[in-house]
Amino acid sequence: MAFAGRLLFNKRKVAVAGAIGLGLCTSVYYSSRDLSATPMRAHRLYPPSADYPDLLKHNNHMSKCLTPAIYAKLRDKTTPNGFTLDQCMQTGVDNPGHPFIMTVGMVAGDEECYEVFADLFEPVISDRHGGYGRNDKHPTDLDSSKIKGGMFDEKYVLSSRCRTGRCIRGLSLPPACTRAERREVERVVVDALNGLGGDLKGKYFPLNNMTDAEQQQLIDDHFLFDKPVSPLLTCAGMARDWPDGRGIWHNDAKNFLVWINEEDHTRLISMEKGGNMRRVFERFCEGLNKVEGLIAQKGWEFMWNEHLGYILTCPSNLGTGLRAGVHVKLPNLAKHAQFEKVLLSLRLQKRGTGGVDTAATGGTFDISNLDRLGKSEVTLVQCVIDGVDLLVKMEKELEKGKSITHLIPK
Repeated sequence: MAFAGRLLFNKRKVAVAGAIGLGLCTSVYYSSRDLSATPMRAHRLYPPSADYPDLLKHNNHMSKCLTPAIYAKLRDKTTPNGFTLDQCMQTGVDNPGHPFIMTVGMVAGDEECYEVFADLFEPVISDRHGGYGRNDKHPTDLDSSKIKGGMFDEKYVLSSRCRTGRCIRGLSLPPACTRAERREVERVVVDALNGLGGDLKGKYFPLNNMTDAEQQQLIDDHFLFDKPVSPLLTCAGMARDWPDGRGIWHNDAKNFLVWINEEDHTRLISMEKGGNMRRVFERFCEGLNKVEGLIAQKGWEFMWNEHLGYILTCPSNLGTGLRAGVHVKLPNLAKHAQFEKVLLSLRLQKRGTGGVDTAATGGTFDISNLDRLGKSEVTLVQCVIDGVDLLVKMEKELEKGKSITHLIPK
């Protein structure tokens, strides 16, 4: 049987197996086929034009930028980990558009995707990030002392938050990672977080191993993240093996959180009720810097390069990965004909308070920075502070029945 076992690994010795009469008919049949015919090999049976996706009804950045020539050039390439262009694009092919936002339409399976498939990623990045060029360099600045202002009127601003993502170099991203890689991310990050002290000291709660009481407390605190149901994420493969390797860490004060293995390896969040964005950003910078230092002590590092900044799964989050935002009540401004124009001129975006897949209710919005790449963390947070201050000022004027024409940015 040892000989028979060796035969199963030799696709060219079918005749030998038949001649020696080992009774391995089924095994011989499968051993005679070329079982290495992966999608990449199947591609070679057809020209790229036969594989080109139908994007006629699509409205995302990928569908805008993809051309038959780009597809033909990149279709048969793979990253060192075996990730393909079609895998990068699948979420954009399966999801033609979104009712509230212009989606990117593609993701990276590993850090190398941004280089191997640069002929598509770079146009998509440029389209999403306002003309960001292939030779542009991204600035990073986590010095919170540079912020001016940051204390909002809490009659209008209900809560403040800064969040970003970080991914561990050398491990595949969530759309492509193996179970072992996902568990390694969890181990590396939790080990680092356990080294935090002072106001950042906290505890880790793995999703697949927590008590009922712990789960209920996380639900009550609105910290628990669920299995992805958005097709933007599920079509990208980010719900695989749920909840294996996923978890939530938070400090004792519950104002600094880390989600592990959701859309990125980590999602770091500093937040609190009220309008003290300055304090939120100070904690955000301190936590990020300390976590990065603790990871480096163990020989790991975050994905980063001088062109794209911090590397994350979705191209929309490249650079800073930062979303600094507030939940703010703007019922009168929301009805104003110039509301959308004002937001765009301030480089801000709005969502419902339930996230990207929700509409606003009661005139309360989640307002955050529109840009991620090409501007530093300090610049983006200052943009949010100045912009939200103006939005609140406009709301106050409208409450009094006054015009806001003079306040609208030109």
